[in-house]
Amino acid sequence: MASSPERHDYVDGMMVVAVEDGDDRALQAKALAYRLRRLAHRLETDIKRELAPHGVELWELELLACLIRAEPGHRLSAGQLVTQLQLTTGAVTNRVRQLEEKGWVTRDFDPADRRSVLVALTPAGEKRAMEVFAVKTDTECRLLSVLSAATQRRINDDLRKVLLNLET
Repeated sequence: MASSPERHDYVDGMMVVAVEDGDDRALQAKALAYRLRRLAHRLETDIKRELAPHGVELWELELLACLIRAEPGHRLSAGQLVTQLQLTTGAVTNRVRQLEEKGWVTRDFDPADRRSVLVALTPAGEKRAMEVFAVKTDTECRLLSVLSAATQRRINDDLRKVLLNLET
């Protein structure tokens, strides 16, 4: 679906008043950053709303997903969770404690390094995550369906370049 030049979004209105000494690259970067933040906020808001009736928070599903992807044994160290979830150690500790109370994860000392804690997915945690993954996926697909698969691939490739640059 081609974009129509006469249609404007909220960011277009903001950019009309932005003065950047005519630097188009700066204006485009600013507009893209605003759109990415607005889209991320909308995705998160809609996903949380869709997950709520299932009794699962988005952060819970994201942590469970990290463990489901972890092979072998569906377990990761707390440090690995910090890195993957991009959270502080305190936040990960708190979240793991809450999921442990629900019976979805367990915590044990790493037998190879007693200073390290391993977080493992329980069968109940895996079952719960698998029950609601489709809800999250359906919401993502619905919100992004205005873009063709080819456009989504191109945007994914472009954003991957940005993230790889930031993560190195």
